[in-house]
Amino acid sequence: MTTAEQRILATVDALADEIIDFSARLVSEPSTLGNEASALRVMEDELVRLGLPPERVPIDPAVLAEHPGFAPVPWSYQGRYNLVAARPADGQGGRSALFNGHLDVVSPAPVDFWETDPFTPVIRDGWLYGRGAGDMKGGVAAMSYALHAVERAGFGLRAPVTLEAVIEEECCGNGALACREAGYDADAVLIPEPFGPTLYTAQVGVLWFKVRMRGVSCHVQATAAGANAIEKSYPIIASLRRLEEAMNAEERPAAYRAIQHPLNLNIGIFNGGDWPSTVPAAAEFHGRLSFFPGTPYPEVCERIRAAVAEAAHSDPWLADNPPVVEFYGFRSEGHTLSRELPALATLNGCHRSLIGQDAETYISTCTTDLRAFHFFGKGVGTCYGPVAENIHGANERVNIDSILQVARAYALFLARWCHLAE
Repeated sequence: MTTAEQRILATVDALADEIIDFSARLVSEPSTLGNEASALRVMEDELVRLGLPPERVPIDPAVLAEHPGFAPVPWSYQGRYNLVAARPADGQGGRSALFNGHLDVVSPAPVDFWETDPFTPVIRDGWLYGRGAGDMKGGVAAMSYALHAVERAGFGLRAPVTLEAVIEEECCGNGALACREAGYDADAVLIPEPFGPTLYTAQVGVLWFKVRMRGVSCHVQATAAGANAIEKSYPIIASLRRLEEAMNAEERPAAYRAIQHPLNLNIGIFNGGDWPSTVPAAAEFHGRLSFFPGTPYPEVCERIRAAVAEAAHSDPWLADNPPVVEFYGFRSEGHTLSRELPALATLNGCHRSLIGQDAETYISTCTTDLRAFHFFGKGVGTCYGPVAENIHGANERVNIDSILQVARAYALFLARWCHLAE
């Protein structure tokens, strides 16, 4: 490790309290879907303070509507935006880098499952607790301060560096896509998702869908006169479970052959009925299904429609009143890549300099915003992030030392990938 690199790492360590304080301030903001404004303000103020004034990048469905990566959604983008800070190069001879992190978080409900308030950050036994602490506000703080540390140590960079703080990662990826289509791109893309200090080389495709059933309402004294829309959903869900198992039994990409059950169906929302003594006339459930890299999104949509239709045909009521299937939100195809590519190899070298051994490979059974860059950008991307527990669950937490480890690795990556300028 060079003297300059040692100076940069010492600067990261000197900034440790500021990095964790920034992480906690981001966690304090309840940035669930549609409520990201307060977290964006904290992020914007911090970037300005660090000398990296950002641009607000809106998500405009009219502009993105024809883009193959755009996911139609039923909510509004009015007044909502992403933040991008673009730092120009101080010279020539380096390769560009882009750090992307999301500020949106999933709901903490049910809150009574938490030991503390999910949006009151708590530090205990080396962990930072709170919704979004791991997924992924600790990582956002790490990536922001990694760039700041290089400048604070007295160095410039011989290639441009971009910081992105986006929304909509948890539901569709339209935030990262909007930034990509606004022209932000780089030779290497790093995302501090909370999968630990690993090299992320594969992710599955993911889609969201909903199924609506119609029934006939009547008084419970004569249930045979009605059709219970909630109960009519049972065979539909069972058929989708059979599809899930069939997809897991099919030929897999090599990266997924060692994983016992890589593709997962989740029924995440169920709505139906309005009175215990009334047969419900309507029901709706929303689901998420993953699929292997190399499988086209439209193909999986057709398989879902076929599974729903198969179940409906076996029920006289559903056969005459077929369920309606709609797709929204995630429509993300998967991908794989080699850890020997230059960007990943350089990051692995940074990890080895810090830890003394190669980073492990991470094969993901979920998706990330990497797809916006993999499919529609020029560079190569991976995830390398903090160690977190209970993401999307109660008592989410992130290991504080691991946040600082990410900041060190990212700062070292900037020095080696972009090359330092005095």
